[in-house]
Amino acid sequence: MAFESLSEKLAQTFKKLRGKGKLGEADIKEAMREVKLALLEADVNFKVVKQFVSDVADRCKGAEVMESLTPGQMVVKIVNDEMCKLMGATESKLVISPKPPTVIMMVGLQGAGKTTTSGKLGGLLKKQGKRPLLCACDIYRPAAIEQLHVVGKQLEIPTFSIDGNKNPAEIAQRAIEHALKNGNDVVIVDTAGRLHIDDELMAELERVKAATPPTEILLVVDAMTGQDAVNVAETFNEKLDISGVILTKLDGDARGGAALSVRAVTGKPIKFCGMGEKLTDLEVFHPDRMSSRILGMGDVLTLIEKAETAIDEKKAIELEKKLRNATFTFEDFLDQMEQMKSMGPLSSIIGMIPGVDAKALAGAQIDEKKLSRTEAIIKSMTKSERGNREKLTPSRKERIAKGSGTTLADVNGLIKQFEQMQKMMKQMGALGGNMSKAQKKKMGMKFGF
Repeated sequence: MAFESLSEKLAQTFKKLRGKGKLGEADIKEAMREVKLALLEADVNFKVVKQFVSDVADRCKGAEVMESLTPGQMVVKIVNDEMCKLMGATESKLVISPKPPTVIMMVGLQGAGKTTTSGKLGGLLKKQGKRPLLCACDIYRPAAIEQLHVVGKQLEIPTFSIDGNKNPAEIAQRAIEHALKNGNDVVIVDTAGRLHIDDELMAELERVKAATPPTEILLVVDAMTGQDAVNVAETFNEKLDISGVILTKLDGDARGGAALSVRAVTGKPIKFCGMGEKLTDLEVFHPDRMSSRILGMGDVLTLIEKAETAIDEKKAIELEKKLRNATFTFEDFLDQMEQMKSMGPLSSIIGMIPGVDAKALAGAQIDEKKLSRTEAIIKSMTKSERGNREKLTPSRKERIAKGSGTTLADVNGLIKQFEQMQKMMKQMGALGGNMSKAQKKKMGMKFGF
């Protein structure tokens, strides 16, 4: 998970500060030294770290910390404020042209994930009511055009390409003409990358820019490249004057230094971040929310947004009734699992919950493989078996185990857990029925209902 090691080290530093009633200059100096080391280990650009630590230290030495009743918390607040500022302070929205189509040019090195990210961005804009068109301008990488067509088909977004044409600028131009004729209000141009930056690549991108011209030039950067991401961003910005950055593979980089460096070095905002392999795993980049995640304070707003997108409100109301009446079935269980999976990897969801240390849960984390086995077992049941566990005879259990690629013990274990859960629900339902209105109100207040 992104920023895992940085979050851990900062948490240790802040824990020491919170344990002190008053902070002296020596305490702040020691804390800033540890913050500096943590940032450098996270692969944050050295100049950025130096400036960041200097800004935080200057504020920490002021009266707002020294005279505060909770100086440790005040230091955390200052670090949070400065980190937000470092990453751009506020969300930077995609610029939409007043005269369609909006042309978005995707640039970056080969392997950064431009083609997949082009599709993800198209999918995101489609959800917002736009009619995007994907344009295949990577004429060099084998199967790049076919890959974009496959991604477009999965997302039900049209893809424009010209067989045999070796002029990316002309392809982009023709794509815009096609968009105007067919009512596409956004054209996403997937350009070629190289394994290294060269003059030939930049000259070609400059020709595409001149031919379109784009409303946005978004640099797609692999977050796992660390310091190299900053060097790449500097060069592309110098040559093309990029308008923003998309960080990919942020879910897989435990350091995450690129996110804290790119904005400060280029002066250009991070607009989106890729947080998974699915075509829906592209998030709008919110500096304040990312800072909150880094400092272990969770990200409730993103969690709520994910839940609102993934969870069907009507189904949630029906589920509540079933839970109250203890009529919850394997079919309901499967439905809930599928809705939860659409929110993304469980490890990233846990990281958004305030006060929950995802690292501490590593040893007791929810085994996603076990969840997949559970899903396979339930899907191997017939509809009637899912609705009535009484039908699960020994011979049927054996058939389910074979069909799901699991053992009879796995099937029996799941059924036993399910029976225990139903029993607990019945007890809770009975308890709820026997309570007076005053008791229920008190219970609700206690648990925040």
